[in-house]
Amino acid sequence: MFKKYLITFLVSMVPLIELRGAVPIGLSNLFGEAIPIIPLYIICILGNMLPVPIIFFFARKVLEWGKDKKIIGKFFTFCLEKGEKGGKKLQEKAGKGLYVALFLFVGIPLPGTGAWTGTLAASFLDMDFKKSTIAIMAGVILAGIIMGLASAGVFGAIGAIFA
Repeated sequence: MFKKYLITFLVSMVPLIELRGAVPIGLSNLFGEAIPIIPLYIICILGNMLPVPIIFFFARKVLEWGKDKKIIGKFFTFCLEKGEKGGKKLQEKAGKGLYVALFLFVGIPLPGTGAWTGTLAASFLDMDFKKSTIAIMAGVILAGIIMGLASAGVFGAIGAIFA
């Protein structure tokens, strides 16, 4: 069972997959029995939030350093452009409700959104670290709830009722 907890924790830390991929893995019979829901959410949220301070304070600097390097330059440039684009898009749509927009951006489980991208956008926008972290954590919790409901088939059942 420890193996399943560890896999779920590590998957929740992976960019682009994050908690959105870890919750279905934790709820499935893949790699062993399903993890009970409360420990699963705690593991996934901790794993997804662990990289946030590192991303906020260091990712931008590392990406700017590596953007002109031979082997890693294209990928680092892609990440910088994605962070800048996400930050500008978030700021344009949000106006004064920037932290609410950050929460929703992280919380709605769509491709390209999540704690990694949201934190990078917050860093690019020079947002307050504490407020950003709270908005990102709330978004991660919302994404976890949505993914848990989707994994349990709730949305399919609702669709079947109203179809």
